[in-house]
Formats: sequence, C-alpha cells, structure tokens
Amino acid sequence: MEQREELLATVASLYYKMNQSQAEIASRLDVSVATISRYLKEARERGLVQFHIRMPIPRDLEMEQFFVKRFDLKDAYILQTSGEADSDSLLEGIGRLASVYLEHVIGSFPPGSSIGVAWGTGVHAAVSALPDHYAQNIDVVQLLGGVGELVVDSPDLGRMVAQKLGGRHHDLHAPMLVERATSRDLFLQEPVVLEGIIRARGVRLAITGIGSVHDEASSFLRAGLFSRSDLSALRQAGAIGEACGRFYDINGDSERFEINQRIIGIELSDLRAIPQSVAIARGITKAPAILGALRGSFMRVLATDDLTARAVIELDRGQPR
Repeated sequence: MEQREELLATVASLYYKMNQSQAEIASRLDVSVATISRYLKEARERGLVQFHIRMPIPRDLEMEQFFVKRFDLKDAYILQTSGEADSDSLLEGIGRLASVYLEHVIGSFPPGSSIGVAWGTGVHAAVSALPDHYAQNIDVVQLLGGVGELVVDSPDLGRMVAQKLGGRHHDLHAPMLVERATSRDLFLQEPVVLEGIIRARGVRLAITGIGSVHDEASSFLRAGLFSRSDLSALRQAGAIGEACGRFYDINGDSERFEINQRIIGIELSDLRAIPQSVAIARGITKAPAILGALRGSFMRVLATDDLTARAVIELDRGQPR
C-alpha cells in the first residue's frame, strides 16, 4: 500500500508540480500514457491530490448549478455568505458578482450595441461595481419610464451605465406610472415614446432588479409612486413581486393586475424575448418575488446570495406550481 501511494504521489507531483506532460511521465516510468491517466485519477480518489481554488468573490457553485438546472437558467451567481455580513455588504457582494458577468458579456458586444437598464437596488449595486470602459461605445436604453424624483434605484441608472461604457443614453420620455390605462395609451401614440419602446425591445442585454410588494423593500414606495395601502391591496390581490415595473404572482402570471395597464415600458413578454438578461436581487422578503420571476422566465441569469437562494428553494418545494 505504501509503495503504491508513493508511486501515485510521484506521478501526481511530476504532473501537477513539475508541469510535465503525461507522455513525458509515461516515458520516464516506462508505462503507457493511459496508465499515467489512471494513476492520476487514483491519486485524486485517494486524497493524495487536493485542489484549493481561491475565489476573489466567494460563490456557492453547487447551489448555482442547482438553480441552473431547476429553473432552466443560462447561469447563476450566488454569493457565499459569512455570518457577520450585514444587508448592505451582501447587496454590494452580489452587485460585484453581477458585474463580473456583465463585464464578460458586454465585452463581447461590438461597438454600437445597445443594452437595457431597468431599476432596483440590485441594479444600482451591479452598475456601481462595473468598471469604466469608455472605449467600448455601448449604448444604454431605459427599459421603463421615469419617476418624479431621483432615487438610488431609479430608472435613471441607465445614464450612469452609459457614462461607464462610453455610449449614448436613450431615455424613455414618459412617466413610468400614470393614473389611467387610457393615459398610457395616449403616451404610446406619441412617436418619441413608441420609438423608445421599440428601441428597448431591441437591446441585446437587459439588467433588471426584482421588486417586492413589502413596504420595507418596495422601490415603488421609496419613489413615492405607491402608498402603503396600495401595496397592501396588491398583496391581497395575489401579487408577490415586480420586474420592469410589472407585477406578477408566485407563478409569474401578470395578467390580472390592473396596475400593469398603467405602466409605460417594456412588457414582461418583451423581457423574455431579450437574448440575455440578468436579474440582481437579495433578501428573505424577496424570496417569493424571485421565485415568481424564475417561474415566469423573466431572467436568464440570476445574481443573489446563498441565504436568499435557500429561502427560494424552500418556498419552491412548499408551493409547487
């Protein structure tokens, strides 16, 4: 046994430490390349070879793979948390993770391409972490109308991204929420608004948040668009979350919520049709909203943390479709 392990350790050292090829080691030991391959496999199985990979941003790769398979995602970025991290630190962490994805994807786009930006604290965290690439010449399109006052998670985040990527910012010249559906219809008849919607539908990538209907986590409430009683009425009607200003239930269905007929911006069907999309969100209270968005296929990539991810999994098991 000892001699066997010594042989395996020698082969592993030559391969992993000395960077010798399997053919070189096979020649040295007078065995076949296939035998060296089996030796290396056995060395790993016996624990003689152990790998340590330092992740600059700690990730739960196993949970990421679960989410990709369970919800048919293209990818998932799930922050591995430590016990002492506070909410702001966790939000910053998933923003940094999302920016890794964004930098990689946007870097593959040719100059003159366009991406779309919605709103939300998660979106703010991601675009804040995105490095400056002034030479990329990527245009940024607002996916929904504006709000009355500038808040940290407002749709005006698109302007920040455009500055970082050296491109133009295309505003949507309309409010996000109007009093009546007929008012929205009038806005959509305006050529400049319709042009903005068409441009938003044509982006290559959408960066969105996932909103909550709970008072403490509602962007609509922070922006002064809703009152607490408005949110309460939505909860009673079965709404659990919001994406691109559109509210939906636990299964991602949005048809029955009248509020959606008063939103100016892309529809959820438009969001699904965008080739690449990433949603950034965290928090136990947002777990139902994230689950509904996953079931509704409102994203192709999710960035969150492991605490939130576990809550989503438990909810998914407890509330089947």
